[in-house]
Amino acid sequence: MAGRSRAHPRAAPAGAHDPAHRTTPDGAVWRASYTPEGPGTVRVLRRGDVIDALAWGPGADWLLEGLPALLGADDAPEAFEPRHEVLRVAALRAEGMRIGRTGRVFEALVPAVLEQKVLAVEAWRAWGHLLRRFGEPAPGAPGMRVPPPPEVWARIPSWEWHRSGAEAVRARTIIGAARVAARLEADPAERRLRTLPGIGVWTAAEIRQRAAGDPDAVSVGDYNLPGVVGWALAGRKVDDAGMLELLEPYAGHRHRVTRLLESTGTRPPRRGPRLPVRDYRSF
Repeated sequence: MAGRSRAHPRAAPAGAHDPAHRTTPDGAVWRASYTPEGPGTVRVLRRGDVIDALAWGPGADWLLEGLPALLGADDAPEAFEPRHEVLRVAALRAEGMRIGRTGRVFEALVPAVLEQKVLAVEAWRAWGHLLRRFGEPAPGAPGMRVPPPPEVWARIPSWEWHRSGAEAVRARTIIGAARVAARLEADPAERRLRTLPGIGVWTAAEIRQRAAGDPDAVSVGDYNLPGVVGWALAGRKVDDAGMLELLEPYAGHRHRVTRLLESTGTRPPRRGPRLPVRDYRSF
């Protein structure tokens, strides 16, 4: 498949630690997914303004059909009007950046739940362990794993969650969501997501950003995000309420704004020690 685009698929939450995601030295991005047609792997390579894609497995056709959406074809960045100089500069530097959508709600939900209130390395460790233990080999991509379908997540025993480093409350949230996964795929609206025990405003926003490509979903409750937004737009640290106030002029594009601000690397100065990495496997 080839097409015109200047976008790349957004990196997976676990980055290099993700058995379902890989970036090779030639710049190709590989992604494994359990699609409605079954497991599949897609390889995406940008050559100038042309996107080349290959896919393997029963889900290959589904992945290729969804590739334009994954690369942001449904996004509308031209409607975004930056009002701050830092955003004007960031938008120019990130020209062509689009917010894509995977179309797989439950696959976005699991890592989002694993990332709740922990350091990224803790979530990555749990995600990697569970995929290597319960995911099947990715078609056409030795060493990669396909995230298991909801019915497999629902049957993971408690000791395996413990071995992964994910404590019981996050395991219960994922298992509960797995039991209603079909309904979530049909309607990933925030109101439906937040009816699930353990899914709050932060998690719902993270799911919608990844699965639905929502350019307005703000990760309220994020440990670092208010500081980034406040420092970049107002020169001071703010809380969630202050962040939402600063983002109000950008309604409809608030997630886009936070992505652009994060890309600048602007951060408030650190005032204390870094949070320690916890390991629930030793508890």
